[in-house]
Amino acid sequence: MRQLILDLAWDPLPPFAGFLPGDNAAVVGQLREQSWPGAPLYLWGPAGCGKTQLLRELQARAVESGRVAQWFDASSSTPWELADDAALVLLDGVDDFDDARQHAAFTLFVEAASRVGGEMHARADGGAGAALALSGSPAAGARLSAQFASAGRLPPVDLPVREDLRTRLGWGPVHAVRPLAEADTREALRQEAGRRGVVLGDDVLDYILVRFARDLKSLMHLLHRLDGFALAEKRAVTVPLLKRMLDEEQSEQSTAG
Repeated sequence: MRQLILDLAWDPLPPFAGFLPGDNAAVVGQLREQSWPGAPLYLWGPAGCGKTQLLRELQARAVESGRVAQWFDASSSTPWELADDAALVLLDGVDDFDDARQHAAFTLFVEAASRVGGEMHARADGGAGAALALSGSPAAGARLSAQFASAGRLPPVDLPVREDLRTRLGWGPVHAVRPLAEADTREALRQEAGRRGVVLGDDVLDYILVRFARDLKSLMHLLHRLDGFALAEKRAVTVPLLKRMLDEEQSEQSTAG
């Protein structure tokens, strides 16, 4: 019987320290240094290019500085409410938002704007005026009470979302996030493996990169499973061990099906 291995919690790295930027160094630099709150920012690129990880790095930046960050995605149940002390609002996978979540996301923008307006107008109309002001394009110099950062596979102009939300998402800086080149992907896997105390030989990396899509999120999940399997087997990570893990996973899936 294989020894059971606990799902180990690794010590978190400082914000952005664990993100290998590749061709995205300029984007990472801006996200690291941007003052909050500012205009909403939007990240777009193909699946697995690192958009979600960059949002997580922004979340870590907020937490490290003692500020409140809120995370919403297509799996977050509605209604969504803006926390009184929210400093950062993160919207991930906006191209997958259904009608209810599109409405919820737009409502967050309205509330963040109405709070700024309320400081000046005491919200005498209960916020209705701010909602009307945000029904079209944001006015020049418009402000929000929290920093918004969103991500999707498509640029704002091509998103299949309601027009008023599209306008909000594309209001500020829009950054294209590029997938890592093969050399950078190898380095990212080696870096994460090293953090876990795992040695990945060139033969293992060759096998992985030839047979699996170069989606960094999926590759990191594969590495996580391989690390646990190697610990359970008390063996070094090799191609035969990886093959055996994949065979056992396939067998278990067939049995469950």
